[in-house]
Amino acid sequence: MSPFWIVIRQLAEIEAMALSKKVITREEWEKKLNDVKIRKEDMNKLVMNFLVTEGYVDAAEKFRMESGTEPDIDLATITDRMAVKKAVQCGNVEDAIEKVNDLNPEILDTNPQLFFHLQQQRLIELIRNGKVEEALEFAQEELAPRGEENQSFLEELERTVALLAFEDVSNCPVGDLLDISQRLKTASEVNAAILTSQSHEKDPKLPSLLKMLVWAQNQLDEKAAYPRINNLSTATLEDPAV
Repeated sequence: MSPFWIVIRQLAEIEAMALSKKVITREEWEKKLNDVKIRKEDMNKLVMNFLVTEGYVDAAEKFRMESGTEPDIDLATITDRMAVKKAVQCGNVEDAIEKVNDLNPEILDTNPQLFFHLQQQRLIELIRNGKVEEALEFAQEELAPRGEENQSFLEELERTVALLAFEDVSNCPVGDLLDISQRLKTASEVNAAILTSQSHEKDPKLPSLLKMLVWAQNQLDEKAAYPRINNLSTATLEDPAV
């Protein structure tokens, strides 16, 4: 049999498989969903986990009062953690380091990568503010010794110092280091480290569950046509395309 006819045959088999998909009506699907019992307490814990992890302290306190759901962490520590995160996001890295040490000095003592990234961010802020001489001195005294001990640190340092070689940093190959996204990346790393030090998950559970939902739907798509959730923000069931 020629390759052409083999391809035609495979396409026909694929089409037949597609046509043989089981179709689940909205009524049948909603019945299946209603058969799944989820405790309200578990849903409340999921919401509280998200609020605490993301640092919405006021919302967490209000939710605690309204639902009776107790957080698994002292809400007062959220304010301190958010102060650190905000300091990094605003470029006040020295202030952020002081606040981290006030919370728990072991966080930076036991996490050399995090400390390097904070110092790297501090160097970026010096370059952003045009303090060239201070930036070079800081890189040589504070970051270069760490780069000698760690190859990945050295590569990141060289990439950061390269900013000084361009007059127009907005168009240079490493200009992304000056984007707000770099501050957010460092702030997120600090936030995760603080949460870990407090024996709390560094990532909220809700986004992981939503990713699992998307994965499960993609797997089910191969076997059945069913009311699908395409918009995660509304969770509206859409009738199957048949």
